[in-house]
Amino acid sequence: MAETVQRESMDYDVVIVGAGPAGLSAAIRLKQLAAQTGKEISVCVLEKGSEVGAHILSGAVIDPIGLNELIPDWKTKGAPIDTPVTADRFYFFGETGAIRIPNIIMPPLMSNHGNYVVSLSNLCKWLGQQAEALGVEIYPGFPAAQVLYGDKGEVKGVITGDMGVAKDGHHKDSYTPGMELHGKYTLFAEGARGSCSKQLIARYRLHEGRDPQKFGIGLKELWEIPKEKHQPGLVVHAMGWPLTNDTGGGLFMYHWGANYCSIGFVVHLNYSNPYLSPFDEFQRVKHHPKVRPFLEGGKRIGYGARAITEGGFQSVPKLAFPGGALIGCAAGFVNLPRIKGSHNAMKTGMMGAEAAFAAISAGRANDTLDDYDTAYRNSHVCKDLKRVRNVKPFWSKMGTVPGFLFGGFDMWTNQLFGFSFFGTLKHGKPDYATLKLASQCKPIQYPKPDGTISFDKLSSVFLSNTNHEEDQPVHLVLKDPTIPIRVNLPEYAEPAQRYCPAAVYEVVQEASGPRFQINAQNCVHCKTCDIKDPSQNINWQTPEGGGGPNYTNM
Repeated sequence: MAETVQRESMDYDVVIVGAGPAGLSAAIRLKQLAAQTGKEISVCVLEKGSEVGAHILSGAVIDPIGLNELIPDWKTKGAPIDTPVTADRFYFFGETGAIRIPNIIMPPLMSNHGNYVVSLSNLCKWLGQQAEALGVEIYPGFPAAQVLYGDKGEVKGVITGDMGVAKDGHHKDSYTPGMELHGKYTLFAEGARGSCSKQLIARYRLHEGRDPQKFGIGLKELWEIPKEKHQPGLVVHAMGWPLTNDTGGGLFMYHWGANYCSIGFVVHLNYSNPYLSPFDEFQRVKHHPKVRPFLEGGKRIGYGARAITEGGFQSVPKLAFPGGALIGCAAGFVNLPRIKGSHNAMKTGMMGAEAAFAAISAGRANDTLDDYDTAYRNSHVCKDLKRVRNVKPFWSKMGTVPGFLFGGFDMWTNQLFGFSFFGTLKHGKPDYATLKLASQCKPIQYPKPDGTISFDKLSSVFLSNTNHEEDQPVHLVLKDPTIPIRVNLPEYAEPAQRYCPAAVYEVVQEASGPRFQINAQNCVHCKTCDIKDPSQNINWQTPEGGGGPNYTNM
């Protein structure tokens, strides 16, 4: 009979899982409402990273609409936002050249003027300071490992991860059981493909009647470039080469701060060729003649990767359930063509907080916050997503060039007339179901990295400052350990070797045959494996608290 673990517990009015833009905005809004009404409300934020911002990765060009509403005087309070967009360029890349897309033909919603280039990691650190100044309790290094349910099936809180468990499962001398954190309401702000959020969506059937969520993988590097090449506020987006027409994605490059250049690449995870490697496509695009000159003479100082929600309007699940709600990218509010989600994450965090505060003020607890769903449907977030809702389906069904043309036309009609001639298109298959068999595809030969502009995975992971306690259970759990070699290798050439941007998965050839190896210590918590594995055999779970990347200025 299994040993019963004795856990301490703490009670709060609201428990928030995740210290990203959504979670911190929710915490701040709750305390603001309490101050305005003269009431007390206890708020706790859990963060699996070693500190607030450690796991935050984004481009990022932010629309300040959410921050303006949450903290109108953010400039005087010293928010780390000081690089306004000064130049906004769109390109279509060929292998040796590029066509610039005139800004005038782009719908107004695609303009970045009035926005800011930032480090979202640094912005979240600042938001964490604002939250703590208001009395929010923030606990970095404490992941929410399990959801706590009440007798009626309602969410009543979470359990933080146990510390000091060895790889074989025994308790080390340092063993400390996780705590139970009870809340009248629990808001889940875990970001794309959150481990608790995934369970909640399935348990409460929140995606019923919606399209499957769609995802991309975003890879990013931070460079210090020569001062004479630095153009503060320059924003560049490009699509096309090195991706083929049937694979969605593209490049971003942003100049900001003290000679910083944030450069990254997004690959839509509904790609079909199992031989494709998003990481190597990223390394390849940096050699393009429109990109390489900016990087030459510079130094790469940061690297990271993260899944991005791309389903938008059609894929937003029901947001509230008994005892809690999904906020931010746990539900998926990224505006794909704008490549922006932070403004919507902040606003949904605020709306979730307002619904929870009203319920608690009315003496309610652990019921369904239907007012939050209603607020979303009437918000600028919903409008923001609705007017670009067909861009992703067009791109997926028609390919990059026709998809861009039809998507642009559809955005213009939504902008000018408030409707689409095409209605609302469907996304189709979930991303894991889009891979073709390896026998139907050509292997892709990627050039060897030169160590100056392009690099290998392991040296990149080193720059992410990723660290995990080695003697702990592997947090990448195979439902059936035989599937990688028995099914995925012969059918799909085991794509985990390539879609993972951190060299976590390897097929090792031994005298007895191939063996599947998981290098969990390399994991940058991007969640791509949980999304793209064609057999849906990999379950990403939270590792011991504080593990994973430690991003700086990302």
